[in-house]
Amino acid sequence: MTVLWSTDPAAAETYHYAIGGQVHAADGAHAVWRALTTTPGEPLVVAGPEIDLLAVCELAERLRVELPEAGVLLLRRRLDISVLAQALRAGIREVVVADDLSALSVACGRSLEVSRRMVSSTAGPQSRQGTIVTVFAAKGGCGKTTIATNLSAYLASLGQRVLIVDLDLAFGDVAISLQLDPEHSAADLIAMSGHLDQAGIASVVTRHASGLEAICAPSSPADADRVPATTTSELLQVARRSYDYVIVDTPPAFTEHTLAAFDVSDIAIMLATPDIPAVKNLRLALNTLDLLGHPQESRVVVLNRADAKVGLHVPDVVKAIRAPVATSLPSSPAVPASVNRGVALVLDEPKHEFSTALRALAERHVVTRTPVPPLDAPAAIDQQPLPRRRDLRQRRRKVLR
Repeated sequence: MTVLWSTDPAAAETYHYAIGGQVHAADGAHAVWRALTTTPGEPLVVAGPEIDLLAVCELAERLRVELPEAGVLLLRRRLDISVLAQALRAGIREVVVADDLSALSVACGRSLEVSRRMVSSTAGPQSRQGTIVTVFAAKGGCGKTTIATNLSAYLASLGQRVLIVDLDLAFGDVAISLQLDPEHSAADLIAMSGHLDQAGIASVVTRHASGLEAICAPSSPADADRVPATTTSELLQVARRSYDYVIVDTPPAFTEHTLAAFDVSDIAIMLATPDIPAVKNLRLALNTLDLLGHPQESRVVVLNRADAKVGLHVPDVVKAIRAPVATSLPSSPAVPASVNRGVALVLDEPKHEFSTALRALAERHVVTRTPVPPLDAPAAIDQQPLPRRRDLRQRRRKVLR
C-alpha cells in the first residue's frame, strides 16, 4: 500500500497511474503514520511537492528507526542540491521532479523492491521482538532504580537476555546500584545515531555478574543534553531485536527521552510510595499519559513501601489515582542496605519478603503479562493493607481532592 501525502485535492488523480496499485491519500504526518501502522502491505510514502521539507524529513527519520522497511519518496518542483543533501541525511530514498511521472513510477518500483528485501531478510525464526519495560516514577525517592535493577537481575537469572538502559542521563544510578565500573555510556551512542546496530550496542554495554547487560548514564551531567531523543528511540528499537527484555530506568520527569521510551514500551511500570506528593504526582502522570494517548492496558501501577506506617494505604491510593494498584512491595531496611552494597537483593537474599514480592511482580506482569483488572472489578493486591488510621486518612483525602 502506498500513502500519498498531499494537500492538493487533485494529487491522487495526477499521480495515481505513476504510483500504481492501491493509493491511500493523507493530508498530514499523523494521518500518514496511522495509515502505515494500521494497514498491511508494502510501505511507501510519496510526499507531494507542496509538503514542507522539514516535515517530510522528520517523518523519514522516525520511519528509519521504527519502521525501517518503509520507503519515502519526495516530489519537488525542481531539484536542488541542498534539498537532495537534506533528504539523504533524513533517510528519504529518492527525490523526483513532480511532473516527471515516468521517473516517479520507476522510483516507486525501486523503493518497493528494497522494502520487500528488507522484510524478507528480517522474517523467519531468527527474528526477535523483545519486551520493552519502562519503569517510571513522577517523584524522586520512590525506589525506581532499585526496582528496575532488581527486576532486570531477576529476569537475567532466568536465562533471558536482558538489557537495562539508564535514561536518567544526568543523574543515573544504575551503575552504582549494580557496582559497575562502565568504560562506555549512553553518550557513546551519539556518534552512531542514524546507523546504530546490534554491534554498536554491544560496544557500549557493561556486563554484570548475573549476566545482565547495562547501558549506563554518562559520568558527567553535562553530556546528558548531547544525547538526542531520536537516539533513544533508535536504541530501544534495535535493542528489542537482540534482547528478550529491555528494562528502561527513567528520570522522575517527562523528558523527551522518557516520552520516547513510553512510545515504544510494551509495559509501563508506574511507581509511587504511600505519601501525598508521590501519589499526587502519580495521578498527574497517569492523566498526562491519557492525554498523550498512551494505552492504559499496558500500565502496571506499583506501590512501593506499601506497609510503611504513614497513614495512607492501598485503597486510599487507588481512590486518589483513580486506577487499580496491580501490586505492592514491602518496606525493609535490607533494601537500601543492598543498594549500598551494590547488589541486587532479589539475587542476594532470594527468600526476603521484598524479593518474593518482586518475583511475583516480574512473573505476573512482565513474563506472563497478566492483565490488571479494571478499577470497578475486584483486584488482587499482593500486599494487604495494614489497619487504617482513620483520622490521618480523612485529612489526606481532603488534600487529594
